[in-house]
Amino acid sequence: MSSTQQAGGQIDFAEAARQLEMAAHDARVAVSCIGLGDLDGAHTHAILARAAADGAQNLLQAALASGEKIPG
Repeated sequence: MSSTQQAGGQIDFAEAARQLEMAAHDARVAVSCIGLGDLDGAHTHAILARAAADGAQNLLQAALASGEKIPG
C-alpha cells in the first residue's frame, strides 16, 4: 500500500490536508527568514513548502483521477 492510500485503496485526505498545512507553515517561515535577512533559511523553507505542496497535489490528483469523493 502506498503512502497516498489508506487500507481499502482510498486516498488519505487527512494526509493531503496535513501536507497543505506543512506547506503553509514553511511558506510563512520562509517569509520571516527573508525579513530577517536569512536568505539560506528562506531558500530551505521555500523548498520544503514546495515539496509539501507537491505532495498534497499528488494526493488530490490521484483522488480526482479515481473519481473518489471526500468521505463525510
